[in-house]
Amino acid sequence: MAKPDYIYAVARIRSKELLCFSPATLEQLMACKTYHECVRMLNEKGWGNGSANQTPESLLEAERRKTWDQLRELVEDMSVFDVFLYANDYHNLKAAIKESYAPSHGADIYNPNGTIDPALLRQAAKDHQFSVLPAEMGAVAEEAMSVLRQTGDGQLCDMIIDKAALEAILRAGKASGSPLLEFYAEHTVATADIKIAVRCQKTGKSLGFLQRALVECDTLDITQLAQAAVESFEAITGYLIHTCYGGAAEALCQSASAFERWCDNRLIEKIRPQKYETSTIDPIAAWLLARENEIKTVRILLSGKRNGLSDDAIRERLREMYV
Repeated sequence: MAKPDYIYAVARIRSKELLCFSPATLEQLMACKTYHECVRMLNEKGWGNGSANQTPESLLEAERRKTWDQLRELVEDMSVFDVFLYANDYHNLKAAIKESYAPSHGADIYNPNGTIDPALLRQAAKDHQFSVLPAEMGAVAEEAMSVLRQTGDGQLCDMIIDKAALEAILRAGKASGSPLLEFYAEHTVATADIKIAVRCQKTGKSLGFLQRALVECDTLDITQLAQAAVESFEAITGYLIHTCYGGAAEALCQSASAFERWCDNRLIEKIRPQKYETSTIDPIAAWLLARENEIKTVRILLSGKRNGLSDDAIRERLREMYV
């Protein structure tokens, strides 16, 4: 079967890249004295719905919708981007199972940006009929719900579903035939493993828990990572420094937020060469990741302005831009 030709779509993406925020654009936003000034400037740049009173959440969600709507105009088979949406599906699965166990009242706990209708997940959990879900997700849902009902252990339920989400992402990346999507999946899983190891070390989790929580990937030896996490934080960073995640070790020694920034910046650095590719899905996926990174960065900036953080404190949290 012939591979899809993305030449026209990539050409359209090149024009959209011209609208992406640059470091200079971030400096313009940083120069705004207040949160509302930032929102006005974003409105002037076409962000949001044009209202100066919109919440950060509504403004950023409007941008995310625009991005995905533009992708739908360019790409016929949107399933190639499912790897970016599985985390939302499994988040919604967690929400549905927990709601069936302890019903919430009016809380908006579902993410609409997934591959499966949240209403289907909610009904499946309510009826305890997971056969309506994809087979691998259904099996995980059955296990997680059984654990929650038998033990009441919400953390263990979360761990089972979170691990399944990472495994789904990794499978999708490997099956995609796209070097970029495969890198994205590996990066996502490996950095999640690092976060799990650090969190488990701080909370004194057992080796058995770590071995159950960590996900096998190509760039980390999770046996060594788990053993390091049982020993000490220094053992974790000592292991990482000898892998391709040496930068993560340095960032972790600074702070959790520095590590998150390092993860995002590493992804942007790795996808930048796609600005010079012309005919595969990878430049389009790179633009999508660039937009998500842009939206995240604007969220950080707006939050900082709204909460009165100093410019230095905001700048040290900002991500690198794609352009």
